[in-house]
Amino acid sequence: MAFDIELIKKVYADLPGKVTAAREKLGRPLTLTEKILYTHLHPESPLQEYARGGDYVFFQPDRVAMQDATAQMALLQFMMAGRTEVAVPSTVHCDHLIQAKVGADVDLAVANDVNKEVYDFLSTVSDKYNIGFWKPGAGIIHQIVLENYAFPGGMMIGTDSHTPNGGGLGMVAIGVGGADAVDVMAGMPWELKQPKVIGVKLTGKLSGWTTPKDVILKVAGILTVKGGTGAIVEYFGEGAKSISCTGKGTICNMGAEIGATTSTFGYDASMSRYLKATDRADVAELADQVAEHLTGDQACYDNPEKYFDRVIEIDLNTLEPHINGPYTPDRAFPISEFAAAVDKFEFPPVLEVGLIGSCTNSSYEDLDRAANIAKDAKAKGLKFKSEFTVTPGSEQIRFTVERDGILDAFEQIDGVVLANACGPCIGQWARHTDDPTRANSILTSFNRNFAKRNDGNPATRGFVASPELVTAMALSGSMKFNPLTDTLKNDKGEDVKLDPPRGYELPPNGFAVEDAGFQAPADDGSGINIVVDPTSDRLQLLTPFKPIQHAQVQDMRLLIKAKGKCTTDHISMAGPWLKFRGHLENISQNCLIGAENAFNGKTNTVINYLTNEYHPVPTSGITYRDQGVGQIVVGEENYGEGSSREHAAMEPRFLGVHAVLVKSFARIHETNLKKQGMLALTFANPEDYDKIRQDDKISIKNFSSFAPNTQLELTFTHADGTADVVKTKHTYNAAQIDWVRAGSALNKIREDVAAGK
Repeated sequence: MAFDIELIKKVYADLPGKVTAAREKLGRPLTLTEKILYTHLHPESPLQEYARGGDYVFFQPDRVAMQDATAQMALLQFMMAGRTEVAVPSTVHCDHLIQAKVGADVDLAVANDVNKEVYDFLSTVSDKYNIGFWKPGAGIIHQIVLENYAFPGGMMIGTDSHTPNGGGLGMVAIGVGGADAVDVMAGMPWELKQPKVIGVKLTGKLSGWTTPKDVILKVAGILTVKGGTGAIVEYFGEGAKSISCTGKGTICNMGAEIGATTSTFGYDASMSRYLKATDRADVAELADQVAEHLTGDQACYDNPEKYFDRVIEIDLNTLEPHINGPYTPDRAFPISEFAAAVDKFEFPPVLEVGLIGSCTNSSYEDLDRAANIAKDAKAKGLKFKSEFTVTPGSEQIRFTVERDGILDAFEQIDGVVLANACGPCIGQWARHTDDPTRANSILTSFNRNFAKRNDGNPATRGFVASPELVTAMALSGSMKFNPLTDTLKNDKGEDVKLDPPRGYELPPNGFAVEDAGFQAPADDGSGINIVVDPTSDRLQLLTPFKPIQHAQVQDMRLLIKAKGKCTTDHISMAGPWLKFRGHLENISQNCLIGAENAFNGKTNTVINYLTNEYHPVPTSGITYRDQGVGQIVVGEENYGEGSSREHAAMEPRFLGVHAVLVKSFARIHETNLKKQGMLALTFANPEDYDKIRQDDKISIKNFSSFAPNTQLELTFTHADGTADVVKTKHTYNAAQIDWVRAGSALNKIREDVAAGK
């Protein structure tokens, strides 16, 4: 039986009436996206038409999920909210802090030792506040959610940017920062700007070497890393119905790489099969009874241009396998063109490592199809020429694929099985290399490939492809190998060609597991005490941020003017820094150290005008902060792209940054800045970016009149006595401005709780 079955019963009992009411109120057919959004309105947002891309709306998500790296800060904040338990079903998943080094058993044992303090904290907080806890080794948050919690037509938020994976089961599942999670866990309405809706019509059917991963790699090439910003992507058509549930999850998962709020599919037979296979036949039966409300109205799909803000059509019959990268997940190459691209762009031609698995591609189907290639290779006398690793998505997956001989197929030709965790995907990888600075190529079935993300080496060219393509190319050791057309020499010197992969959508003998890794919370957590050692370097209780005052935004200094792509990995690196995710003071030492200084082309080297010396970015920030000098950060397009980590907002706030001014923001990061009581501003004229000098003093003269739909004017006074006035835009509404006036959204929640609101 499913977790939260009573909640799901209520959602489905109310669904027909709510959908009918929404359809009548709007006076038109509804997309699936609209059905889910309008049936999850919070009472503070009455049923009415909300302008896509314009109106802020309050929602009531059904549940919250948190991974261990972000859960620390989220729960440290929740502890300050004044609540005795969470208001909605919530879970914590220990997947980010396990470093991939040797293999699953050894790596997990080491993680349990070195992270004991953090795991004990998360477990205790979960016990106290009625939160489900998934232990280290249980699996990756998104796979666990898909296997246990996701349900068609539901709405959830998660403190990880790849929460949209739940769209594979027909949810609207959205990645957020921890402060948003605190809102929902505290019983407050959750605010989101009404998304636009992009429709992707899929026709035909996948075959041969082409996989669901290639659908999203193709879409990423079309929309780019910011083309989905402010929108939900809804897939439909006969091609969509032909894709497995977990394949749909892959597509939705990587929708984060196009900036999409989330992605989703309508309920169909593949979802029903998956629910039944994962012991949720009760949910499938309930969903079947309201199936017409768990997909978009047919009129929307018959005339998509009328009901979607943009429509893309992809023919799965003609879609090629793709490889995307390096350094960005939207640089898309069909496999037929990739060998030529390796030569043209001088990508390192040797494939050093192939890595499959991760939250994006670690289903039974993914691993079975990749293992089919490995079995074919063994039969034909081939072994991996590249280092090759496999990361199962959950203990249930790992146990089942081990039982069915799938893991053995990889190990037979020298593959290495890693722990059920994020590992190399997020930089938790102790890579085996003779030169950690050498230019090289790796190929993964992960979702994200920013510079330095996987191994910390800026010269590593990371490429993204399907597990099947990664497996085949690792057998060749070459970035120029095309398994659709090329042959390989086996151990007898014969030319052999790999067969196209085959595999089961779901395990023929069902899923199995001895210990899934779930720990239920205490029946009564009121007597549980949470103790944080004041000398700990991993955990630190939070001190509320103070509101920004008018005087503090006069004569500010520029902390850094970032040039080019500045993702959350540049603002707050993961990898070895993950261990400080529960200690704001310590992790703030990585603030913006990966961003390129526009004035000298270097990273982590900025001039400080109190010392007149160059310092690391955090050192300069602390120097200004401790002397009472406010600071501003300036950036370019899609600033804050990537992970949902709110540390990228909390760290500059901790260092004394009051405003971030950029050409455009990624959605989650802009929200995170607002939640921390900061000013997230965009240039009214993006060319004004070029006017800003490193010796400027910056003032916001009209800060005291900060209000919705008004511009803030910033005066940049240069050292030569001249000045430029730069007009800026913002998207703050009245409630969000209250966050700034209170010092943070959390401060406002605490005020409301104390007032009995």
